[in-house]
Amino acid sequence: MAQERIQILTIGSGPAGYTAVNYASRAGLKPVLYTGGEPGGRLTTTNDVENYPGYPKGISGPEMMVDFPKQAERFGTNIRYGVVTSVDFISYPLKATIDEEKEIIADAVIISTGAKAKIFGYPLNVDKLKEKYFDKVCHLFQRF
Repeated sequence: MAQERIQILTIGSGPAGYTAVNYASRAGLKPVLYTGGEPGGRLTTTNDVENYPGYPKGISGPEMMVDFPKQAERFGTNIRYGVVTSVDFISYPLKATIDEEKEIIADAVIISTGAKAKIFGYPLNVDKLKEKYFDKVCHLFQRF
């Protein structure tokens, strides 16, 4: 398996991932961002984004996700298409496997895998929550 050594790996290509790499780039850390299976994440299917800073008239999610990579690349981020299939957080430096084909060895890993409801061991009926609250369930469980 091919190996590559980098300073900082960001997993995920939504707003959080791009925000992270912008700050890392500006700090001179030369981040690498892997987009994952759904580049741009949930915003690629969001029609109207009305509350994001910097877009006073609002913007569509797909338009926003065209802007974010351009800005990140301008700051020096290396954006790559691929899926991080595992990360070894036990040893240091950290080791991430990409598409079961390549190993990235990194000083730091930022996980920003998005706004999908991720429920681990909570005795809730997620389908009923989704019916009632639609996208709000994602924000409720995003941090778990």
